[in-house]
Amino acid sequence: MRIFKFYSPLAIAKHVKLFFKGRIYINGRGGYVFERGRVVMPEKPDQVHSDTVTEINRRIQSLS
Repeated sequence: MRIFKFYSPLAIAKHVKLFFKGRIYINGRGGYVFERGRVVMPEKPDQVHSDTVTEINRRIQSLS
């Protein structure tokens, strides 16, 4: 599990793409799970989680 002290979508996207599967925690935004190089949307996401997952996955796609 990696803890990010602040929200930096590019740094988080690089971590997710490098490690491919695991968990992350973003201070002030909560915990997230990633599998197969993509952040997984929680079952019942609130607006913050939904926006965060969408933005990080968009950054991962742009890294390719």
